[in-house]
Amino acid sequence: MVAVLSLDFGTGGARAAIFDTQTNHIVARGEAPYKTQHLPPNRAEQNPEDWMTALVSLVPDVVAKAGSPDIAAVCVATFASTVVLCDRSGKPIAPAVLWMDARAADEAAFTETVDHPILADSGGSDAVEWLVPKAMWFARRKPDLWARTEVICEALDFVNHRLTGVWAGSLMNATCKWNYDSRNRKFCEDLYALLGVPDLGAKLPQRIVDIGDVVAPMLPEMARTLGIPGNPVVVQGGIDAHMGTFGADAVTPGSMLFIGGTSNVHLTQVPDDGRNIRGVWGPYPNALTPGLRMIEGGQVSAGSILQWLSNTIFGLDDAGFRSLCAAADAIEPDSTGLLALDYWMGNRTPYRDARLRGAFLGLSLSHDRASIYRAAVTAVALGAANVVFDLEKQGVAIDRIVMSGGIMKNRLWLEATIDAIGKPVELALDNNLSLHGGAVACTVALGLFPDLTTAAHALRAPVVKRAPDFNRHRQYLAMLADYREATDVLTPVFHRLSGNVESTRTERV
Repeated sequence: MVAVLSLDFGTGGARAAIFDTQTNHIVARGEAPYKTQHLPPNRAEQNPEDWMTALVSLVPDVVAKAGSPDIAAVCVATFASTVVLCDRSGKPIAPAVLWMDARAADEAAFTETVDHPILADSGGSDAVEWLVPKAMWFARRKPDLWARTEVICEALDFVNHRLTGVWAGSLMNATCKWNYDSRNRKFCEDLYALLGVPDLGAKLPQRIVDIGDVVAPMLPEMARTLGIPGNPVVVQGGIDAHMGTFGADAVTPGSMLFIGGTSNVHLTQVPDDGRNIRGVWGPYPNALTPGLRMIEGGQVSAGSILQWLSNTIFGLDDAGFRSLCAAADAIEPDSTGLLALDYWMGNRTPYRDARLRGAFLGLSLSHDRASIYRAAVTAVALGAANVVFDLEKQGVAIDRIVMSGGIMKNRLWLEATIDAIGKPVELALDNNLSLHGGAVACTVALGLFPDLTTAAHALRAPVVKRAPDFNRHRQYLAMLADYREATDVLTPVFHRLSGNVESTRTERV
């Protein structure tokens, strides 16, 4: 067999899987956790060395469970933008700033005021999660630390450097998170200067490598530490969710990967025809595959709303949650007399408005936990349908949807989402498509397939098909009109409310 190792670093821990590329079978897999430190009011940090500790504890066991085969290639996917400040040797000089860290909100807002053509590839501005606003924050708020920073990189680049001793950025991350000009293969130094970080380009990894190309051979001492037999090459990967599109075979226009979890992500590609797609991150040229533009729609809060209700507000244990879902499942979507809006943490698509907020409308003293929970599930499902329908209205073809993520563990939420969208979907049987995507990238680097699209089609993860309930779909369509109208009417109120909260937080800090 030709064995490859796929690694996925997420917010809560690292996962590893060894694939037999000839049978497209996972031979062994495992995971190891690490901790996040949450700091008030909106910061989240990790120790980059914890990632390597998890890797060293995880990989030897997975290799042993697989029978210690020779590993031909290794590919890494990570959460993004989780940003590390290093010296040139790769030693961190500060904690890693997680993707969810919102300290750079002012810097992200400033990017909206800058006129530069490359910003059109990210919807006209940068999001607070991305590397560039984080770099702006350090340069502005921590100038001494910024001056000592020799390399600013993604978690992906940090891990790959530890594996190979080579600094290299992913074309995916660079295009999606660094305002990199992927058409001309260059950093936008003039944009960085306009954003107050003229030295950013010099601090980023200078070599940008396409997904599926070789970064470098793995260092022999690292292979020994990880218990990896053979002489593997390290293959360039990318952002964890985006790598999942290869595992789902959702890279051709018309296909969409829908990842339902704490937040929802909608990933698809469109031809590079210059069209402007509103309300998304992107369209990013060449970020996934050459000649196409990737777009990322999403709902900032999704499963997090349902967890907030069941755990924080209702205080339910597992048995209580199962009882709640059973009671809510017996309620038709349009019979609660409630309309909820799913903007607890703002909206990415289609409104691209961080100041929208959640709401329950129509509450009376007759409503109970089940009806409130059902309304929240309906709201999240309507939000997902609103993303799909808005993209289709803009001419984005969505003919095939693959679903994965935590949504698979909540049948009520899953079925509501399928019914609201009103299209047949394919449910991934493996909950981690990023690991499959890493294996796809490895096969291309090893010359087993000519390109990523061909490899993704040949190695797609197994799925089962699920059709919507069209009677319920008609209910959701009628409710979607109210959902949209309520959003339009309440937007000024939400803006005032979110502004008041932010002002209070600023005064407290």
